[in-house]
Amino acid sequence: MFKMISPPFLKKGDKIGIVASARKIGKAELEPSLEIIRSNGFDVVYSSNIFSEDNQFAGSDKIRANELQQMLDNKEIKAIIFARGGYGSVRIIDTLDFSRFISNPKWLIGYSDATVFHSHVLRNYDIQTLHASMPVNFQENTKLALESLFDFLYGRLLQYEFKSHPINKTGIAEGILTGGNLSVLYSLLGSNSFPDTEGKILFLEDLDEYLYHIDRMMMGLKRAGVLSNLAGLLIGGMTDMNDNTIPFGKTAEEIIRETVDKYNYPVYFGFPAGHMNDNRALVMGREAKIIPKEKDTVSFVTL
Repeated sequence: MFKMISPPFLKKGDKIGIVASARKIGKAELEPSLEIIRSNGFDVVYSSNIFSEDNQFAGSDKIRANELQQMLDNKEIKAIIFARGGYGSVRIIDTLDFSRFISNPKWLIGYSDATVFHSHVLRNYDIQTLHASMPVNFQENTKLALESLFDFLYGRLLQYEFKSHPINKTGIAEGILTGGNLSVLYSLLGSNSFPDTEGKILFLEDLDEYLYHIDRMMMGLKRAGVLSNLAGLLIGGMTDMNDNTIPFGKTAEEIIRETVDKYNYPVYFGFPAGHMNDNRALVMGREAKIIPKEKDTVSFVTL
């Protein structure tokens, strides 16, 4: 099987760049987390422009794009962590020049709105990225979540066991992992940033969505044909879902299970990743294997 490009792993003293590509962030939110990065052996690089403000955004589209472009082009920066999610990355993705990044790939790290970069880079350049926590969350993250991020950057294998969910469709799933935030993926549908899902394990998570809209987005993906030939479907946190006065009648997990019920691939719920404190790292673009185990547990391993 064709292998994606893996950026080099890091070593102590390497520089990690921090950028805000979406919602604004303040010094009080960011600075305590910088010490966590430093305590794991890395130097931190960021510009004062990271604290720019333009209503909800961390500065204008031009400022945010320029900040990220400089980090992409700088050979001394060995990884880029997005400071936080929110909304805004899709507004700048088409203005970025990835030519120097392609010749000198580095780990792009984040989740939620950073799904834009995971999907775009994997789809267009076959370069792996790291779906993991971001500095805005570091203070609340579990030890295991942070260890998974920093251990991986040093080249350690990601392997997890998680609790089996009652509505899982079990079986062995093996394939390249792709996906991310459902709402963000839905916004990319039909563009050259939407991931190739054929024969892949698709990971999905989301936050603060109405249940009817989960149904709408899943139906949109289904009708676009991107759910029909997966190697497997892996569902992370469906966190803080909302309902209408007249209940939708199903949980987010039940909606997803129903949407893909006619397909033959395995479907697993409850993976510890997404908008949760225990947000474990996942490598987008790398082969993974999901195996049901005894005692109501499921094993996930990157290959």
